Amino acid sequence: MKNLTKKLIASATALTICTSVMSTLPMSIEATESTGKYNYAEVLQKSLYFYEVQQSGELPDWNEVEWRGDSTTNDYITGGWFDAGDHVKFNLPMSYSATMMAWGLYAYGDGVEEAGLGEMYRNNLDFVLDYLARCDLGDEVVYQIGDGAADHKWWGSAELIELEMERPYYTCKASCVTGSMAAALASGALALGEDDENYDYYIEHAKNLFEIADTYRSDDDYTEAAGYYDSWSGFWDQLFWAANWLYMATGEQEYLDKATSYIPNLNTMNQSTELSYTWGQCWDDVMQGGMLLYAMNTNDSTYIQRVNKHLDTWADGTDDKQTTEGGLVWISQWGSLRYATTAGFLASVWSDYIAESDPTNSAKYEEFAERQINYCLGDNPNNFSYVIGFGDNYPQNPHHRTAQGAWEDLQSALGTFRHTLYGALVGGPTSADDDAYEDSVDNYQANEVATDYNAGFTALLCKMVSKYGGEKLEDFPQSEKDNDEFEELYIQACLNQDNANFTELKVLATNHTAWPARYTEDISYRYYFDLSELEGTEYTVDDITVTKGYDEWSNTEISDPIHYKDNIYYVEIQYGEGSVIAPIGKEQESAELQFRIAMPDASNVWDATNDYSYQGLTNDTQNLYATPYITMYYDGVLVWGTEPDGTTADDVTTTVTTAEPNQSDSTTSSETIDPNVTTTTENPSSDTTTETTVDTGSNLDGDILLGDVTVDGEVKSNDLLLLKKYLLGLSDLSEQALKNADVTVDNEVKSNDLLSIKKYLLGLIDEF
Repeated sequence: MKNLTKKLIASATALTICTSVMSTLPMSIEATESTGKYNYAEVLQKSLYFYEVQQSGELPDWNEVEWRGDSTTNDYITGGWFDAGDHVKFNLPMSYSATMMAWGLYAYGDGVEEAGLGEMYRNNLDFVLDYLARCDLGDEVVYQIGDGAADHKWWGSAELIELEMERPYYTCKASCVTGSMAAALASGALALGEDDENYDYYIEHAKNLFEIADTYRSDDDYTEAAGYYDSWSGFWDQLFWAANWLYMATGEQEYLDKATSYIPNLNTMNQSTELSYTWGQCWDDVMQGGMLLYAMNTNDSTYIQRVNKHLDTWADGTDDKQTTEGGLVWISQWGSLRYATTAGFLASVWSDYIAESDPTNSAKYEEFAERQINYCLGDNPNNFSYVIGFGDNYPQNPHHRTAQGAWEDLQSALGTFRHTLYGALVGGPTSADDDAYEDSVDNYQANEVATDYNAGFTALLCKMVSKYGGEKLEDFPQSEKDNDEFEELYIQACLNQDNANFTELKVLATNHTAWPARYTEDISYRYYFDLSELEGTEYTVDDITVTKGYDEWSNTEISDPIHYKDNIYYVEIQYGEGSVIAPIGKEQESAELQFRIAMPDASNVWDATNDYSYQGLTNDTQNLYATPYITMYYDGVLVWGTEPDGTTADDVTTTVTTAEPNQSDSTTSSETIDPNVTTTTENPSSDTTTETTVDTGSNLDGDILLGDVTVDGEVKSNDLLLLKKYLLGLSDLSEQALKNADVTVDNEVKSNDLLSIKKYLLGLIDEF
């Protein structure tokens, strides 16, 4: 755990304040791993993974989610987090979530580092802070990107939302959101430390945002988020919150004075002048978190008592709070667990602060906090973990579009999820009476997930790893793609009719991609047929006509017969500009084409039964056959089926060769080739064109071939496996293999090399 005494002394330069704080803040907590009920480091690791799932824009190299890709790259401000299972970027809950995460790292950073999660934590925090800073336009801010009403009507993956709708942006000066953004950047700078390269940048924007908030003192222009994230509590709590963080980050007395001046404007109890103390810290109401900071910043006994009074309502389960049979302190049917864990984090920070001055309350608050987080992890009457992917029994149906991987714009169509949304804390019990919970994608009260749900939860996990230690999973995340029960890209077909003169087909080209969901205008497929029956007749291939019937996209191009080899020909169907075959709705997830391959009328020489692509086809037009004999190509790459010579998508391998580390200004003559790309070459013995596998040959001559860990001249999945074994200490690598494995070219072989090779093999990057 970070020594709060040291950190506050470093951040607050006013000596009188520092003197009072020094006498009351706790010393560092030593981790006692043996007494922890759960492996909290694993949970924290997975919670951070959830934030990587929520990333918008161009994904950073360190993003470990294999089923996410770049998205919303045309946003007015790129980056940031999608709010929940939808794709709107709401800056009020986003900035609140960033602040709570920063607080967790600031208070308990040593424990996070010891758990081996420091870099992952800082990366995720920096990602969102950078976005919030760029939303500062100088005299106003971008506070939302995306239309909430339109977005919530569509059920699809983030990578494809720009095919479905426009993404407007909205600006304002509203104090609620500008104050919250200021708090995020100030707390983030404080947590990352003065040595962080962005420290001054974040402080500069935090100060500017605070000035906007303090000058405007209104929420009048905060309008677009209405119905989603209204500013119910007003803006004074955000001003109070931000002023405390800026004081801690800069040590400038004026910010603490500002915080003091806001107190008379803070919300009070109904029909009373007493400051509010019963509600919970959340994205809308940060008064209690601000009060705790203010009490620590001033060591004022009046506000120390206010914090105690608030936390007593949680620890004792009073003032509109109910305690369930399992020990959850329940306050709302909407995200009950996020309230309890966030209160648990405040209780933990305060427990540490008063450990010496008030050990009785300190122990009570700490016990409350641990009871709440352990409830979430499985210590409840249902023996159920409310954190997806943790434990043996956890939610299977979160309200999250991209994780489901659906293609029909229907959240109930699949009946299963294609991806595991590791680390997401669901809303939880919707009733305190019986710990009631429903694991249903339709029940967004119980099964919603959101960045703010995980925020206080993540911060509390920082405390738990600081106290109990734990170990992150070295083999996380494991690939899920091979376990998917659905095909991503495939062809279905049936016979409309056929006879001795023609074959007429109905074909569906289908895009159900989810690794990640993706779209291209370059989709094609080939129907192969054998013309052996024309030998000895007056007819040749030139007598064949190919005609289109029903064409869903109208602009589909179909070729004349193309020679493959021997007596085998094919026609190629090409979808091009303007066609949309993508998993975004029932009308777009597949494209239908009907076409006929025919000989002259009454020729009676056509025999389809010997045609390669005819295999398995029937006249059942309602149940089309997923045929591997009609091959499909995506961006020119074979992605489905088997060509007549036996070539499949799995056979297509390529390699990438780049310069050696000491040749940074040049590359070798070897061309960079996309993974899984087949190249078209002329067959010297005939007029045919065939698809051939790229083979770069041996790598045993000492040349560096990045990614070729097995030193066999190719970059394939076995290179990934061997490198993983090496990193786990299960295998040794030769000198040549180590050179090839260093794909980041930093003279070290580490996990980021493994990640880069994985992304290359998945087609997420084109080169090292």
